[in-house]
Amino acid sequence: MQFCSSLIQGTLIKRYKRFLADVKLADGSIVTAHCPNTGAMTGCAEPGWKVWLSPSNNPKRKLMYTWEVVLTDQEHWIGINTHRANALVKEAIQNNKIAELTGYADLKAEVKFGEENSRIDFLLTDKQKADCYVEVKSVTLLADQKGYFPDAKTQRGQKHLRELSLIASQGMRAVLFFCVQHSGIQSVQVANHIDPDYAKELKQAMLNGVQVLCYGCHINSKKIYINQALRFFS
Repeated sequence: MQFCSSLIQGTLIKRYKRFLADVKLADGSIVTAHCPNTGAMTGCAEPGWKVWLSPSNNPKRKLMYTWEVVLTDQEHWIGINTHRANALVKEAIQNNKIAELTGYADLKAEVKFGEENSRIDFLLTDKQKADCYVEVKSVTLLADQKGYFPDAKTQRGQKHLRELSLIASQGMRAVLFFCVQHSGIQSVQVANHIDPDYAKELKQAMLNGVQVLCYGCHINSKKIYINQALRFFS
């Protein structure tokens, strides 16, 4: 995935109120950018790090910039925009880059399902296969070269696991897909120390037949794309 426009480099001053980030640009001006990431962003938003913003020409937008990527002091690239995770997975599926998700004729996004008013990110269908529901999660929390999810307690994430379990119990395929937008992460595991309830739900979901896939991304200031399978440890 190529970024739609040339990203603008700056230096992070601070991220605050979850959705805002102050950035100093090369000309010395300071802008407030939209931060499209509702998580804790632990280890992803240190003041002084290089960041890249995408500009918008929409005059109705309150903030003209969106924070896209950051380069850490350890030279790790991180995709900040969690909304891109679904697009990255969709692109990879359509280009047959996810070996476990090839061979489906159709792909639909944002499909309603379940008993808790949920929308599953993708539904893959084919006349020769059972329906496959895919829920995507973006992973950016790094510790000791391991990626952890979630980075904060998530009731919503627990609900998604219950819905995936329901799908599996009905004889369909249910997949939890961890899209790792951090070049320093080499494997993924559940963050039991952060959200033990999520860890418990995930363990039960896997026992119920939910499949977990993890893939990493190549990231720089010009493009981002899924490029490799990573190991998952429950």
